[in-house]
Amino acid sequence: MPLSEANLRRRLRGVAAGLLTPFDDELRVVHHKLAENARTLSEEGIETFLAAANISEYHSLSHRERIEVTETSVDAVPSDACVLAGVGGSTANARELIEAYDRIGVDGMMIMPPDHSYVHERGLIRYYEKLDEVTDTPLVPYVKGFDPSVAYLRDLTRVDGVVGIKYALKDPVKLGAGVEAGADDVVWVDGLAEPYAVAFWNEGIEGFSAGVSNFRPEVGLALYDALEAEDWERARKIRNIALPFQNFRDSTGEDNEIPGAISVSAVKKGLELAGLHGGPVREPIRSLSPEDERRAEQLYANLDDDIERVLD
Repeated sequence: MPLSEANLRRRLRGVAAGLLTPFDDELRVVHHKLAENARTLSEEGIETFLAAANISEYHSLSHRERIEVTETSVDAVPSDACVLAGVGGSTANARELIEAYDRIGVDGMMIMPPDHSYVHERGLIRYYEKLDEVTDTPLVPYVKGFDPSVAYLRDLTRVDGVVGIKYALKDPVKLGAGVEAGADDVVWVDGLAEPYAVAFWNEGIEGFSAGVSNFRPEVGLALYDALEAEDWERARKIRNIALPFQNFRDSTGEDNEIPGAISVSAVKKGLELAGLHGGPVREPIRSLSPEDERRAEQLYANLDDDIERVLD
């Protein structure tokens, strides 16, 4: 049975790990590896999971695959864990996906950033309203890829069914203004992972998505505890050990000028180095080059040393 709204809000106040999609050499989904990753992260303390999310290669999955990987994720984790499932596309397709997720029993719908070339703030609000009309399951819109007004953020918190907002803009001032203007019962989540958690916490976030914590969850869990205790010095130290690998994720990789192109590939490499399942990626993403593989291995070794030094 899905979590109550009150329990969902509590789960949003924590670390949300993305469940990456393992593929075989033919780029078919390997469900038992996905389930093993989810179970391991749960055993290590993660209680909130993002299924069929951006980091899961949402846009490279078919409609049926999104449903299937979400069902695998829900089945793999304890009943009191929280699973947010990615929803996007046209209104009709998104509503169909929501109805399928409701049959599975997800705890919340994470509404993906708009992938249209042209969007209107009022049109986006209407989009969320139409999605809310077909479900009693709470919505968590994902704000990324465009520069909304504070009025838009305010109105987004007032859409019936919205219980949280995943904020992934590199603008803490706008975040603070949105939190101040918005409804009091909406939980704001940092969608830019550990690097922004300290600054965003002071603007009103109450949880954050995982970066290196997708494969070393103890980093995010310790960071969250430090933030909750307002131990800013410790929080900054933990944040800093995540920065080198996170900065690597933001890089372009070889033969490319688009920032962040290797983000998913880098996390899949981190999963493998941590003894979990990563594997290849689907186009338009590319796997790491041999040079970037070596760089990732060195950064992981450094991260391992820093975890031992700072957390133990």
